Amino acid sequence: MSRTLDRVTPRHLVDVHILLIRENQVLMSLRRSDDEFDHRWHLPSGKLEIDESVAAAAAREAAEEVGVEIDPAALRLVHVGHVTAPGRDSRLGLFFRAEEWRGEPFNREPDKCYALQWFPLNALPADVIEYSALGLAALNSAVPYSEFGWPGR
Repeated sequence: MSRTLDRVTPRHLVDVHILLIRENQVLMSLRRSDDEFDHRWHLPSGKLEIDESVAAAAAREAAEEVGVEIDPAALRLVHVGHVTAPGRDSRLGLFFRAEEWRGEPFNREPDKCYALQWFPLNALPADVIEYSALGLAALNSAVPYSEFGWPGR
């Protein structure tokens, strides 16, 4: 007996986030957008593309956003976050730590980012986007997974 569902399965995006760590500091970018995230800090990140591994996506996004080359094999997964918000597609965020890369980071997307800045891991800015904060918090905990924005969470 088959069962028919009356609803369409919602789309879940997969995001990759890169925590570039140097001398106990993390690189963050000040977002430029026309939404509530304008002038807030976040990690270099982007969406997984079709036919791309998540490690390859993280390395690609690092190159596209901050101009550094990362060997995908050198990335270490530190956290997975499942997030949602009213009016937005649900997302599964994969947070990768990178301590080795080639090149000096610079702002390659001035239309999407006002500035890049290094912050001490123990003195992050107050206006970090909550989604990015999930991965940053994971650096100091052993919690591999979190949920944000879901009812009852």
